[in-house]
Amino acid sequence: MKSLKPILAISLISVSLLTNSCQVKTSKKEDLAKKIHTQIDSIDGTVAVAFYSLSKPKDSLLINVDEKFHAASTMKVPVMIELFKQASQGKINLQDSIVLKNEFKSIVDDSLYRMDINDDSDDIIYNQIGSKVALKDLMHSMITISSNLATNVLIELVDAKMVTASMRDLGAENIEVLRGVEDLKAYEKGLSNSTTAKDLMVIMKSIANNSAGTPKDCEAMITILKDQQHKSLIPFYLPEAVKVAHKTGSITGVHHDAGIVYLPDGNAYVLVLLSKNLKDFDKGTEQLARISKTLYDYVSSN
Repeated sequence: MKSLKPILAISLISVSLLTNSCQVKTSKKEDLAKKIHTQIDSIDGTVAVAFYSLSKPKDSLLINVDEKFHAASTMKVPVMIELFKQASQGKINLQDSIVLKNEFKSIVDDSLYRMDINDDSDDIIYNQIGSKVALKDLMHSMITISSNLATNVLIELVDAKMVTASMRDLGAENIEVLRGVEDLKAYEKGLSNSTTAKDLMVIMKSIANNSAGTPKDCEAMITILKDQQHKSLIPFYLPEAVKVAHKTGSITGVHHDAGIVYLPDGNAYVLVLLSKNLKDFDKGTEQLARISKTLYDYVSSN
């Protein structure tokens, strides 16, 4: 009869290697969480971080993800999703053009208000008021340069309530898209677009996984998001070879970024950084960008 000792020894070695491997992975995750928490503690304000690996779905880091934040311009991603959805349903055609106007109704009392070129990130579009502009071009401006005028025209077209309903269908339980931008009467009554880091993570995952629309539509959304011109958060400290499909948002004391990060080796992950009550906007922005770099280093080293 053959001795069982060699087999037993091999089994014990295998178990030992597996145990050590799990301990190393656990240790790395714990170290990552500690480092991120330390970085968050250095920010004078309220921060939420949602990290989800698309390559290793069990690998995630969720900090303060159910905290409610003013959505700022991150709400423009749900509007984009709704545009593609209604186009697929035959309700609209993204190739069609619409007369660009600068007159909108407050959700409070239907009183009219106008957008101010000085408060918008897209001043060129104001030269087109009164002329026809393609819906796809307005959508591109809404995402890549965060045009508020384009956003208001498009929200009026697809209906904010429909946008929120579609986000519920995707599993985003708390995000609220109530209105367009610069509705001061609504703002004064506390009626603002809001979100959580968890919801934006769900939304970005749905785009990455082709569940926010058809595969072709999701690919088109990612292409638009990759053309983002505001890059001071998630991509700021990342290597040029890393591609980020993302949408930023900022108002006084608030700076957000939500996106999908694509590494050259094929790995990809969703990252959402939300902040509010920032005492020092520029310093907070730099520190949030450092958090993005920490997470990138973790993914690239694993």
